[in-house]
Amino acid sequence: MTQHFDTIDLDTVRADTLGVLNRNHLNSAGAALMPIPVLAAVIGHLRRESEIGGYEAAAEATDRLATIHASIATLVGASAKEIAITENATVAWQRAFQSMSFAPGDRILTSRAEFAANYIVFLQAAARSGVLVEVVPDDEFGALDPNALARMIDDKVRLIAITWLPTNGGLINPAAAVGSIARANGIPYLLDGCQAVGQMTVDVETLGCDMFTATGRKFLRAPRGTGFLYMRQDMLDRTEPAMLDLFGAEVDRSGHYRMRTDARRFETWETNYSTRLGLGAAVDYALAIGIDAIQARCGVLARRLRDGLSGIGSVRLRDTGEQHSTIVSFSVEHVEASIVMQRLTRAGINVSVSPPASTPLDAAARKLPPVVRASPHYYNTIGEIDALVQAIEVI
Repeated sequence: MTQHFDTIDLDTVRADTLGVLNRNHLNSAGAALMPIPVLAAVIGHLRRESEIGGYEAAAEATDRLATIHASIATLVGASAKEIAITENATVAWQRAFQSMSFAPGDRILTSRAEFAANYIVFLQAAARSGVLVEVVPDDEFGALDPNALARMIDDKVRLIAITWLPTNGGLINPAAAVGSIARANGIPYLLDGCQAVGQMTVDVETLGCDMFTATGRKFLRAPRGTGFLYMRQDMLDRTEPAMLDLFGAEVDRSGHYRMRTDARRFETWETNYSTRLGLGAAVDYALAIGIDAIQARCGVLARRLRDGLSGIGSVRLRDTGEQHSTIVSFSVEHVEASIVMQRLTRAGINVSVSPPASTPLDAAARKLPPVVRASPHYYNTIGEIDALVQAIEVI
C-alpha cells in the first residue's frame, strides 16, 4: 500500500487543491474539488471572453480546444473520433439512448442498481414504444449476475444498459463480463460510467461497451456542467442522433443533410468553452498523475474508512458486491442520514446523503432508507479519513 502512495506527490496535489485548506472534503462522488490548473483554465477563458469577446476568445483557444477529445480518448482507451463532449453525463446518456429505435416487444435489460435518471427514460420508452424493461437478477453478493444475464438473451433484446458504479454505495458491477455477453450476441451495450471515471482505470475495449457516458464534476475533478460520450466507431456507422444541428450535420447542394462521420455529431454548435477547457485540463491533470496510482490510493483510503466505520457498533455499512469502489455508504442507528450530514458539516466534513429515489429499484429491494455517502479521493489524507470516523463515533 505504501508503495502505491509514493507514486503521488501528495503535498503538490494538496497545494493545487484550495478546498483542503478549510474543509475535509469527502464528497467526490458528488463533486470533487477542482485543482488550480482546472480553475485557471475556466477563469482564464472567461476573462478573455470579457476582454476580447466570446467568438474571439474561442478562436484564440483553438489549439487548446483541439486537444481535448484526444485527451479524453486516451483516458478511456478510445479514438478521438469516438468522443463527443456534452453538457453533463445525463445529456450524454440520453443522446446515446435516444439515437436508438425500439419496436413493441423489444427488450431492454438493465441492472437493479440503475440510476433513477436512466430508469425513468426506460419507462418513457416503454410507454411510448411498447419496449419491455427487464432487470437482470443480482448474484449472491448483490452485483449483477452475468450468468443470469446470459440466460435472458434472445433475439428480442435490443439493448443492454447498466450503471457500472451506482450512486448509493461501493458496488462495482461486472461491466466487462456484461460486455463479453453483449458483444458475443451482437447486442448494443450502453454503460453509465459516471462514478468510475477519475477514480479507476477505464478501457472501453476491455469493457466491451458500444457506448459509454461520464461526467466531469465527480472523480475527474472538472467543473460542473461537463460530460462526455464515447461511441464505438462501428456503432457510429449505424447510428444517428435523435436531433442534429448545424455542427453535427450540413445541408448539401441537393437539399439533403449530411452528418459528420465522427462522434461530434452528438455535439451542438453552441457550447460553454470555459468549462470545456476546464474539462480538458482536468483530464490532463488526471493523466499526469496516473490513473493506476489514483485507483490504488483511492482504494487504500476507502478501505481505511470502511474498516474504521465497521468498528463502530451503531454504524451499518450499506455496500454490496465483492469488490468496492471509493464510495462508502452507511447508516447510523437512530440518527437520520440528513442529521448525520448536518453534524458533520458543522465539524467541517463534507459528505452527502443518497436518497432511495436515486436508485429506486435497489432501494426498494433492500428497503434502504436515505444513507450517508462518503467518497474520499486521492487528495485526502489518512488523517481526514480518521477524522470522519472519530466524528461518527460521537454522533
